[in-house]
Amino acid sequence: MSVPAKYRAIGDFHEYYSGKSVAPYLTLFAGGNHEASNHLWELFYGGWVAPNIYYLGAANVVNLGPLRIAGLSGIWAGPDYRKPHFERLPYDMNELKSAYHVREFDTRKLLQIRHQVDVGISHDWPWKVEWEGDWKQLFRFKPHFESDAKSGRLGSRAARYLMDRLRPRYWFAAHLHCKYSAVVSYDQEANSNSEKMDVEKMPSSDRAQEVQKTHEIDLDDNMDRSRQREGPDSSADIRNDDEIDLDMDDDAPIVSKPTLAPKPLTQDSGATLGEKNEVSAELRDQLPAAFSRPISAPTPTLTHPETITNKTTHFLSLDKCLLRRKFLQLLDVDPVSTSSDSSPSQDSRLAYDKEWLAITRVFRSINPLTSPIPRDAGEAHYRPLIEAEEAWVQENLVSTNKMAIPENFEITAPVYDPSVGLHPTEHPREYTNPQTVAFCEMLGIENFFTATEEEREARRTDAEPISKDGRSRGNFRGRGRGFGGRGGDGGRGRGRGRGRGFR
Repeated sequence: MSVPAKYRAIGDFHEYYSGKSVAPYLTLFAGGNHEASNHLWELFYGGWVAPNIYYLGAANVVNLGPLRIAGLSGIWAGPDYRKPHFERLPYDMNELKSAYHVREFDTRKLLQIRHQVDVGISHDWPWKVEWEGDWKQLFRFKPHFESDAKSGRLGSRAARYLMDRLRPRYWFAAHLHCKYSAVVSYDQEANSNSEKMDVEKMPSSDRAQEVQKTHEIDLDDNMDRSRQREGPDSSADIRNDDEIDLDMDDDAPIVSKPTLAPKPLTQDSGATLGEKNEVSAELRDQLPAAFSRPISAPTPTLTHPETITNKTTHFLSLDKCLLRRKFLQLLDVDPVSTSSDSSPSQDSRLAYDKEWLAITRVFRSINPLTSPIPRDAGEAHYRPLIEAEEAWVQENLVSTNKMAIPENFEITAPVYDPSVGLHPTEHPREYTNPQTVAFCEMLGIENFFTATEEEREARRTDAEPISKDGRSRGNFRGRGRGFGGRGGDGGRGRGRGRGRGFR
């Protein structure tokens, strides 16, 4: 779990994992940047992290009664967007962070959805959604959001493209530790406000900004405590993009800049950033071919699906679950459309989604853990393949009543033991989750998220020993390895020795 040593504290999640406590309501969540990333890795396709608490996986669409719910885990970091999920235990300090960065492969699969979704969930805010709410009030409350918002560095571009494609009635997010709402209108042509996520085609200034993300935003827990003492209008210091820096200096001066009206949201937004640093075409032509920008063949696309009919998306982000903070809101959510080939059930149980299972089967030959991930072949290429797989899902799963998500949570590692505490002496173990095994067998796909015990033990023994602060700063096959685990600040504490505890 990505958190500085001084903030490590076992929370109460281990009680839900062990069965001592049970969530009173069905809870769905998308992964963020302060999770036990190695545990969520085991549930790549989604699964129960505890009874009645369901992780949506790296990307997913599930049905809850008549509602279709889409989820995308992770936060935006441009340099890692096109990479595979290469991180494996034991993590080094870089992998501990990159493990929760959103990937193009997961986004691509969600972009193949052609039927209406009712609810979208992401950890990160969709890119530029702040401009479609009361941004003046937001910048007064969080003054250091302003520079990132104006430079286009606030929020997730992947989440924005998905929101503009899926157009759910509601989109829920978190991450920035404040309550904020916005209304996104899609009265114009499809994709008029969206910008397709292609890092290679981003303006050079945007690419440079992505590479310079050495801190990835983090709102300090100490700042949160200070704000409670100072009053509701005090703000945390935001240094760069979308992640919470727990090492932020509480005494750092806060300087507010006057707020100017935002530029209109267009496909060219941000294109003028750093224009003076652009290399002229004449000078670029004199460089060797190796310096030329790659030219990608256009991918065939289809028109925006007529079956996605919703024209207004209501965005809502809530604050942290602390005293006097706005962290809860109750909503009645009605389905946008009552008819869909994905056939959401009136049953109140959580269920698989027919269209999503078909998409998962189409991409089953791609190992998301290894490089390189094949480039996007285009929606027109994938559509007939998905339609063929929908017929397979109909015959093998829908017709045989196998669409209900089984309540098959199992404890896969020892629960938290207070006598062991948060100072481990060995690296955490990787586990094969039986939920992932069952899902892959049901869908007839290969399970990439497993390994032999010999392979796993070799990785652990090859890693450098853990230091007193829980980190391994040495080399592991050419890379330093650090800590990852099933616990730590915020309640993801699961572990005894080699089990679900902070590493």
